[in-house]
Amino acid sequence: MDDSAGAPSPPFKTCSMCGKVWRSRQDFLADQEIICIGYQPEFQDVELGLFQFNHATCGTTLAISASRFTDLHTGPVFEARLTGTTECPGYCLRQDDLRPCPARCSCAYVREVLDRLVRWEKTG
Repeated sequence: MDDSAGAPSPPFKTCSMCGKVWRSRQDFLADQEIICIGYQPEFQDVELGLFQFNHATCGTTLAISASRFTDLHTGPVFEARLTGTTECPGYCLRQDDLRPCPARCSCAYVREVLDRLVRWEKTG
Protein backbone atom coordinates (compact mmCIF):
# COMPACT_ATOMS: atom_id res chain seq x y z
CA MET A 1 0.00 0.00 0.00
CA ASP A 2 1.30 3.47 -0.85
CA ASP A 3 0.95 6.60 1.23
CA SER A 4 -0.44 9.84 -0.20
CA ALA A 5 3.02 10.89 -1.49
CA GLY A 6 3.26 7.71 -3.56
CA ALA A 7 6.14 6.21 -1.57
CA PRO A 8 5.90 2.46 -0.92
CA SER A 9 4.91 1.34 2.54
CA PRO A 10 7.76 0.02 4.68
CA PRO A 11 8.02 -3.77 4.84
CA PHE A 12 6.49 -5.62 7.75
CA LYS A 13 9.88 -7.05 8.76
CA THR A 14 13.42 -7.33 7.45
CA CYS A 15 15.73 -10.02 8.78
CA SER A 16 18.55 -8.39 10.70
CA MET A 17 20.93 -11.21 9.74
CA CYS A 18 20.35 -12.08 6.08
CA GLY A 19 18.29 -9.10 4.92
CA LYS A 20 15.24 -11.06 3.73
CA VAL A 21 12.24 -8.75 3.45
CA TRP A 22 8.63 -9.66 4.23
CA ARG A 23 6.32 -7.06 2.71
CA SER A 24 3.30 -7.99 4.83
CA ARG A 25 2.50 -9.68 8.10
CA GLN A 26 0.71 -12.41 6.16
CA ASP A 27 3.85 -13.08 4.09
CA PHE A 28 5.92 -13.24 7.27
CA LEU A 29 3.61 -15.59 9.17
CA ALA A 30 3.00 -17.88 6.17
CA ASP A 31 6.73 -18.31 5.48
CA GLN A 32 7.75 -21.90 6.27
CA GLU A 33 11.15 -20.62 7.40
CA ILE A 34 9.55 -18.54 10.20
CA ILE A 35 8.88 -20.39 13.45
CA CYS A 36 7.24 -18.73 16.44
CA ILE A 37 9.30 -19.71 19.47
CA GLY A 38 8.03 -17.59 22.34
CA TYR A 39 6.91 -14.42 24.00
CA GLN A 40 9.00 -12.11 26.16
CA PRO A 41 6.53 -10.30 28.43
CA GLU A 42 6.38 -6.68 29.46
CA PHE A 43 4.08 -6.82 32.47
CA GLN A 44 3.39 -3.09 32.78
CA ASP A 45 2.10 -2.91 29.17
CA VAL A 46 1.62 -6.32 27.55
CA GLU A 47 1.53 -4.83 24.05
CA LEU A 48 5.18 -3.85 24.54
CA GLY A 49 6.11 -7.49 25.03
CA LEU A 50 7.91 -9.25 22.18
CA PHE A 51 6.89 -12.25 20.14
CA GLN A 52 9.99 -14.12 19.07
CA PHE A 53 10.47 -15.97 15.81
CA ASN A 54 13.34 -18.04 14.46
CA HIS A 55 14.29 -17.51 10.82
CA ALA A 56 15.43 -21.00 9.85
CA THR A 57 17.19 -19.79 6.69
CA CYS A 58 19.93 -17.94 8.57
CA GLY A 59 19.35 -19.02 12.17
CA THR A 60 18.61 -15.60 13.64
CA THR A 61 15.87 -14.79 16.12
CA LEU A 62 13.55 -11.92 15.26
CA ALA A 63 11.54 -10.02 17.88
CA ILE A 64 8.33 -8.19 17.01
CA SER A 65 6.21 -6.08 19.34
CA ALA A 66 3.01 -7.76 20.50
CA SER A 67 1.14 -4.59 19.49
CA ARG A 68 1.59 -5.58 15.84
CA PHE A 69 -0.57 -8.66 16.40
CA THR A 70 -3.29 -7.55 18.85
CA ASP A 71 -5.92 -7.48 16.11
CA LEU A 72 -5.65 -11.30 15.99
CA HIS A 73 -7.27 -11.54 19.43
CA THR A 74 -10.96 -12.40 19.42
CA GLY A 75 -11.88 -12.79 23.09
CA PRO A 76 -12.09 -10.63 26.20
CA VAL A 77 -9.22 -8.59 27.57
CA PHE A 78 -9.05 -8.71 31.37
CA GLU A 79 -7.86 -5.74 33.42
CA ALA A 80 -6.17 -7.40 36.40
CA ARG A 81 -2.68 -8.86 36.10
CA LEU A 82 -2.51 -12.13 38.04
CA THR A 83 1.21 -12.86 37.63
CA GLY A 84 2.58 -14.38 40.83
CA THR A 85 -0.83 -15.19 42.31
CA THR A 86 -2.27 -18.64 42.96
CA GLU A 87 -4.49 -18.17 39.88
CA CYS A 88 -1.46 -17.77 37.60
CA PRO A 89 0.03 -20.91 36.00
CA GLY A 90 3.24 -18.96 35.28
CA TYR A 91 3.35 -19.46 31.52
CA CYS A 92 4.54 -15.88 30.89
CA LEU A 93 7.49 -16.47 33.20
CA ARG A 94 8.77 -19.19 30.86
CA GLN A 95 9.64 -17.53 27.58
CA ASP A 96 9.43 -20.75 25.57
CA ASP A 97 6.10 -21.89 27.04
CA LEU A 98 3.71 -21.46 24.14
CA ARG A 99 0.44 -22.54 25.75
CA PRO A 100 -2.59 -20.28 25.98
CA CYS A 101 -3.32 -19.21 29.54
CA PRO A 102 -6.59 -20.15 31.28
CA ALA A 103 -6.31 -17.33 33.88
CA ARG A 104 -8.53 -14.27 33.70
CA CYS A 105 -5.42 -12.11 33.54
CA SER A 106 -4.46 -9.05 31.50
CA CYS A 107 -1.71 -11.16 29.92
CA ALA A 108 -4.06 -13.94 28.78
CA TYR A 109 -5.04 -12.35 25.49
CA VAL A 110 -1.39 -12.21 24.41
CA ARG A 111 -1.12 -15.91 25.16
CA GLU A 112 -4.13 -16.54 22.91
CA VAL A 113 -2.44 -14.55 20.12
CA LEU A 114 0.77 -16.53 20.70
CA ASP A 115 -1.19 -19.74 20.26
CA ARG A 116 -2.56 -18.46 16.93
CA LEU A 117 0.92 -17.49 15.77
CA VAL A 118 2.32 -20.92 16.63
CA ARG A 119 -0.48 -22.60 14.67
CA TRP A 120 -0.40 -20.21 11.67
CA GLU A 121 -0.81 -22.06 8.36
CA LYS A 122 2.45 -22.08 6.42
CA THR A 123 2.09 -21.67 2.67
CA GLY A 124 5.28 -20.09 1.43
